[in-house]
Amino acid sequence: VQLQASGGGLVQAGGSLRLSCTASGRTARIHGMGWFRQAPGKERESVGDIYWNGPSTSNADFVKGRFTISRERDKNTMYLEVDGLKPEDTAVYYCAARLYGRSAYEFWGQGTLVTVSS
Repeated sequence: VQLQASGGGLVQAGGSLRLSCTASGRTARIHGMGWFRQAPGKERESVGDIYWNGPSTSNADFVKGRFTISRERDKNTMYLEVDGLKPEDTAVYYCAARLYGRSAYEFWGQGTLVTVSS
C-alpha cells in the first residue's frame, strides 16, 4: 500500500483547509486509515481515524469539532477538513493505513506541511 498526502500550505488563523490522502496498491486490504501530526519540537500525535468500510471515526480530544475525517472509497481517498485553524495547528500532517488483522499502522504517507499564521 502506498499513500500520498496533499493539501497542506500556509493559512491564516481562523481559516480552513482540506487535506487529502490517496491510497494505491493493495487497497482492498485496508481496514482503517488515520491522520497524525507532528509539530516542530514535539512528538507525533494522533488526530483521528476512520474505518475504511464503515462510518465510524474517532478523534483526539483536542479536535473539539474543528476537524472532520471522511473518505471516498471509490477514490481510495481519505480527507481531513480543518476549520478554525490556530497557530498551534502548525505541523506536518501524516496519513497512515492499517490492514485487516493488524493493529498497528504500517503504511505511512510522506506528510504535508500545514503552517498557520497568526
